[in-house]
Amino acid sequence: MNIFELARNAGMLVVLDGRIGATEYRSVHGTMDAFQRFVHALESALANGGKSDGSWRRSSLCAESDLGKSALSASSR
Repeated sequence: MNIFELARNAGMLVVLDGRIGATEYRSVHGTMDAFQRFVHALESALANGGKSDGSWRRSSLCAESDLGKSALSASSR
């Protein structure tokens, strides 16, 4: 399982910030929707022994994410 590939496929930006010797420093940027897609893809990959089956769907996750945003907004009031 390539965690950076999962992040990119979820719509996140993976940036190589620097390299010192053999060590690479990376950062990952994206929206909460993209992060939620990444989490679902990671869960799916872990459930399948490290292989992503692509079972997560961007449209269904966006709907779930809207519910999550509503809950977060309500809890922060």
